[in-house]
Amino acid sequence: MSRTYSVETYGCQMNVHDSERISGLLDEAGFIPVMEGEQADIVVFNTCAVRENADNKLYGNLSFLAPIKKANPQMQIAVGGCLAQKDQATILKKAPYVDVVFGTHNVGSLPVLLERARIEEESQVEILESLEHFPSTLPARRLSAFSSWVSVSVGCNNTCTFCIVPTLRGIEKDRVASDILAEVKALVAQGVIEITLLGQNVNAYGVDFGDRKAFANLLRDCGEIEGLERVRFMSPHPRDFTDDVIEAMAQTPNVMPHLHMPLQSGSNTILQNMRRSYRTDRYLGILGRVRDAMPHASITTDIIVGFPGETEEDFQATMDLCSEARFAAAYTYQYSKRPGTPAATMPNQVAAEIVGERYTRLHHHQQAISLSVNQEAVGKTFKVLVGDYEGRRDEAQERMTGRSEDFRLVHFSNAAKARPGDEVAVVITEASAHYLIGSPGLVRATRGGDAHAARSEERLKSATLLGMPTVKK
Repeated sequence: MSRTYSVETYGCQMNVHDSERISGLLDEAGFIPVMEGEQADIVVFNTCAVRENADNKLYGNLSFLAPIKKANPQMQIAVGGCLAQKDQATILKKAPYVDVVFGTHNVGSLPVLLERARIEEESQVEILESLEHFPSTLPARRLSAFSSWVSVSVGCNNTCTFCIVPTLRGIEKDRVASDILAEVKALVAQGVIEITLLGQNVNAYGVDFGDRKAFANLLRDCGEIEGLERVRFMSPHPRDFTDDVIEAMAQTPNVMPHLHMPLQSGSNTILQNMRRSYRTDRYLGILGRVRDAMPHASITTDIIVGFPGETEEDFQATMDLCSEARFAAAYTYQYSKRPGTPAATMPNQVAAEIVGERYTRLHHHQQAISLSVNQEAVGKTFKVLVGDYEGRRDEAQERMTGRSEDFRLVHFSNAAKARPGDEVAVVITEASAHYLIGSPGLVRATRGGDAHAARSEERLKSATLLGMPTVKK
């Protein structure tokens, strides 16, 4: 009987995309996803190194698995991703029962390393210092039948003082546009109708071959692909955000009116200390030009609270900028000291209780802004793409969930019997800070809905052949 596996992911969308590749590799090697509620024979952790809580979560989960592994020595545990790239020796020191440690540049080696660990009965560590092949060449088990990520680059050339990712993922390497577009077309042929272009600094795409307009041109090229209905991207950097990208967004019908652009701080002093290479006037100028070109666009951001040296005045500048920018949502984080980054050794580290208090204040402030922004949607009609992996049907409420074109989460009753992957015209009747609620109108059956139905039937057949209930992914 085939051995089972599970993959647990921490961190960003790049990590989620890498986990799809990990799952695809394990599928190809003959393993099968574990059924919900059961213990997998192979457990893979795809880790993040950006915040300390990711470390704590990993080691907590490894400790939980220790007695299970002791009782079943045939079970295998693998740790990959950014934390593995950074702390390869520490992982085995803290958890010597881990079978495989692999880095960000050699995801494709995992099946071989697992087999080698099984045969040799000792831990295998393989960390490459640079990327040899783009992970897009590897097989993938996609989370969605109709929505997919596509990497345009890996690595980052920025030197933000709080971030260790460039050290772990290396300098930026761009894929040639023809390879990206070929992957998108292949996905569309499989039923995908929505793609998200990914990069650590996605709008710097083209730096490898000296073309500052490469990303805008890529967006326009995606607009020419028949059957591709929604194009998104994340995350851009304000330094590299140019007007030709705004024009491409506004002029390309399938590029969605949503911009997620990290701010990090509303204080110019803190931005300088973060080495973010832009100031608030440039950031707000970009938002203004985006809204001039696309008045219906929504804008979301990332903010770090409590960076070393942040004063109350600096923090208030962030609060004020949030009020001015009117973000639809802001993903806020408490500063986390990461060894190996310049910020970790900066003077004037902010006390944890002050960071926590500011974080709470900013959270409540942004909640009020988000609620106000969402309340403006009441009475309007949104085109909602029904979700499958993030928006499963709520059995108790008998409703479906999906994303509007501007990326807002929308719940609606399913009286119209929409399928995941279908597009529904939803009239908004209620709003909260985090989501909208509405009444469904016209349902447009899409190729995405057909793809989801076909995949569901395929999985059901597979489960029947295996004598198992349907696996929830």
